[in-house]
Amino acid sequence: MSRLAAVREAVGAAGIGALLLTPGADLRYVTGYDALPLERLTCLVVPAEGEAFIMVPRLEIPAAEHSPAARLGLEFVAWDETDDPYSVVAGRIGQVATIGLAERMWAMHSLRFRSVLPGAEQVLATSVLRGLRTRKSPAEAAALREAGAAIDAVHAQVPQFLKAGRTEREVGRDIAEAILAAGHATVDFVIVASGPNGASPHHELSDRVIQAGEPVVIDIGGQMPSGYCSDSTRVYCVGEPPADFAEYYEVLRRAQDAACEAVRPGVSCESIDAAAREVIAEAGYGDHFIHRTGHGIGLETHEEPYIVAGNTEPLAPGFAFSVEPGIYLSGRHGARIEDILICTEDGGERLNNRPRELVVV
Repeated sequence: MSRLAAVREAVGAAGIGALLLTPGADLRYVTGYDALPLERLTCLVVPAEGEAFIMVPRLEIPAAEHSPAARLGLEFVAWDETDDPYSVVAGRIGQVATIGLAERMWAMHSLRFRSVLPGAEQVLATSVLRGLRTRKSPAEAAALREAGAAIDAVHAQVPQFLKAGRTEREVGRDIAEAILAAGHATVDFVIVASGPNGASPHHELSDRVIQAGEPVVIDIGGQMPSGYCSDSTRVYCVGEPPADFAEYYEVLRRAQDAACEAVRPGVSCESIDAAAREVIAEAGYGDHFIHRTGHGIGLETHEEPYIVAGNTEPLAPGFAFSVEPGIYLSGRHGARIEDILICTEDGGERLNNRPRELVVV
């Protein structure tokens, strides 16, 4: 069954009158069309009754016709600058009770749909797409393996970039070039967090000079030509690490291993989080693990499922997600180890295979 056919079926099963997908990962998942996000409306409309169609600004028709969406037999409804595409959509789908909106739909679009469909409750498209996007197909799993191998190849080069006296920004520039050279189409993020900056999980590149004896957290990722993403974190130290850092890094490594080993079908998402958190808490660092253990990954770096307390959803074969516990000592240093895993029929497959021990350069 094609993705579009599966979505049509899911729309009916969810009791939604129509699904409205603007540019973003949801639209790419269903049609393959990587449309530009613009103030002009581009929108795939999948009604519960009737044929699906795409509203496309007339100036974007050539791009749409050269996209994979053109092979799906979809009607492209072109609209001109003086048209009201929202009213066209409303006229075609009628006064439905509920519409599902893409999670990343801009407010300017969702509010216009509310004005032309005032009687329709707006819900997230996740209610329709979640079950499809969360469970990766064999082809998607292969694309994520390729992404994992590509980012591993970048981590293999990191030791040659890290030297005392260089700035985080200089190291980050080298890493970004290596991400593209390793086969990625885009660089999504580069975190180079040295010394006390390592205690900030989403630290931005800075002009801070890396010092001898400092740990450096390297969290990097990009998007492959397939559209699927990579994401992996390793920790390096420029010279011998501080004794207290080396001590809790080993705790972190055991915690990450425990969480990865707990992955198997039927186990809840929150239990994977608990497996990592228990090791860290028992060692006395529980207050320094300040985020969830993981996030799903696919066409987006962060998507369902989230590996966090309170998420009782059981894992199933095809679920792909990160396992990335961290320990952060404010003002001193921090550490995080991250691998992407796919849940298999009998366990979990790690897609990142660089050494997890602290790398001293």
